[in-house]
This record gives sequence, structure tokens and C-alpha cells, in this order.
Amino acid sequence: MTPEELHIALNSGRLSKKSIDGLVAELAVLPNRTGNLLQEVFDQDKTDSFNASWVFDHLMRKKLVYLLPYLDEFTGGLSKLTNESGIRPMAHVCELLCEAYFKKKDETFVKNMTAEHLEKIMTVCFDWFIGEHKVAAKVFAMSSLFYLGTKFDWVHPELKMILEDTIAQGTAGYKNRAKKTLDKLTVLGH
Repeated sequence: MTPEELHIALNSGRLSKKSIDGLVAELAVLPNRTGNLLQEVFDQDKTDSFNASWVFDHLMRKKLVYLLPYLDEFTGGLSKLTNESGIRPMAHVCELLCEAYFKKKDETFVKNMTAEHLEKIMTVCFDWFIGEHKVAAKVFAMSSLFYLGTKFDWVHPELKMILEDTIAQGTAGYKNRAKKTLDKLTVLGH
């Protein structure tokens, strides 16, 4: 698949789940197309299309390691996203990265993700968490912030304060994740 073929596939109308799965299967054997796909995510954010972000999220679930050469572009572009349908998948990818780095302690990610990458993820996750965003993005950001708080000691107290202030008016899904996160923070002594 050439970059041009990828562009056409992502910009020819809304993709079905089957089409997304097909593209992911093709891209799973083409790690060098990850940069092109990521650029499509950022380009589509300016439009009303989010095919690229959906494909990107599904590809990262299978081949997160493909993102490593593009961490600068990924983390640098997150704060510019405005489309809710694009933010949710990118918030999920942030959660996947934080899980690989902090929970799984995957050496590949620990070696390649810099403090600057983590700080950019942390900043955008706080923005998504406290901003006017849909629940899914907030929940993914909440998880990422919990992991990031194990490295940046000021994050957990801030996260706890925000959760305590917002849990009452959250949706059922938000309340559920917020309670679990608060319980984990209590175990850590926060």
C-alpha cells in the first residue's frame, strides 16, 4: 500500500468496521506506513472525518511498537486535536503507551519514551480530563494520569482532587472508573 492508496482509502467516505479491520491487517505488515497514517489523523482533525484516527487506534492495539519512531510527532500533535471523534482514539493510544511504559514496564517503551514525551502526554491528558470532552476521552485520560502519577509526584494529588470534585456529576461509566482510580490512589497513600 502506497501513501497515496492509504490516503484514498481513508478519505473515500466513512469506513465500516470490516474496512477498518482490512486496513489494519494491511498496515500491520507495513510499519513504515505508520507515519503516513499518523499524518492522516492530524490532517483529518481539521475536517469532519475520523477514519484515520479509528484505524490508527486499532493498529496501535495490535502493533503499538510501530509508534516508537513517531513519538515526537504523535506527542507534539496531540494538543492540536479538536475533533471529539479523533480525540477519543488518541486518548486510548495514550493509555496504551502509559500501560506499556508503567504497568508492563516494557523495556522497548521504557528506553524510547523520554520525559518530554511523557510530559506532553500528561499535559494533554489533563486538558482532556478537565475539559469539555466526552466520557471515553476523560476515562482514558484518567487512566493515563494515574500511571503518569507514579513518575510525576504532583499528579496523583491533583488527580484525586479533580476526581473528588467531579465524580458526583459523572456518568455511570465515569463514576465507575473514578471510584476505581480513587481506590487505587488510597492504596498508594493519597
